[in-house]
Amino acid sequence: MLASQLLVLALASFATARKIPDNLKTFYNAHKKEKTCANKLSIAYNSGQAKSDTVYCKDKASGAVFLKDIKKGGYADMDIDCDGASVQQGACSNDGTGQGITAFQDQVKKFGINDLDSQIHTFVVLGNDNSASEGNGGTPFDPAQSANIKPLSVVAVVCNNQLLYGVWGDVNGGILTGESSVALAQMCFPSEGLDANHGHEGHDVLYLAFEGEEAVVGKAADWKAKSSKEFEKSLAAVGDKLVKKIGGAAGKSRVVRGRL
Repeated sequence: MLASQLLVLALASFATARKIPDNLKTFYNAHKKEKTCANKLSIAYNSGQAKSDTVYCKDKASGAVFLKDIKKGGYADMDIDCDGASVQQGACSNDGTGQGITAFQDQVKKFGINDLDSQIHTFVVLGNDNSASEGNGGTPFDPAQSANIKPLSVVAVVCNNQLLYGVWGDVNGGILTGESSVALAQMCFPSEGLDANHGHEGHDVLYLAFEGEEAVVGKAADWKAKSSKEFEKSLAAVGDKLVKKIGGAAGKSRVVRGRL
């Protein structure tokens, strides 16, 4: 193979990675080892690696809500949600429990698509219905009612030393936490072979959901995007503004070239 062809292949393996701004990095490192949450919003739910270890926690300074491991420290893992338009296809073909609709299908239809697509839209699962059939019938948690988090609002995700953006796109019917669309998971951890039955088990993923209407991306998002990179990029303008709130700093993310 010619050197020029090797160069093309090497460049193709690189993707645009968003550097974590200093204020967000400081927040992440400051709370990572803690086993407490000063402003707990929920009961402890299950991460999948342990029971009753993860709570919804609120950062009072910014109003952001995040998942926190209160047993071993750290944040959340990244399990795979394959619900939506491409259920049981592609990387979701081995999902035996996927559902053909997401929680906010009716709302996303107004943007010209039938539903979110787990293999294109970078979305995060927040909230726990804790139904008797999927959970234990105990206390649920609704981010909208308890924390003023709006459906389809931007969620900042710190994973694998990078910052990515998703939207709040689905709700867990039971008591498991730390889920994202397969598209977001594969952008976070491209070398781990993630699919419907293989998630990221490390509790090092920070999901930050922001309150109020300013976090709702609306028509500005590329809902008809053909790739996860296109969709994620369309959330950055809103996401960057929200992330500046963390720690009260005027941090600004910048795009750099690097291997995901």
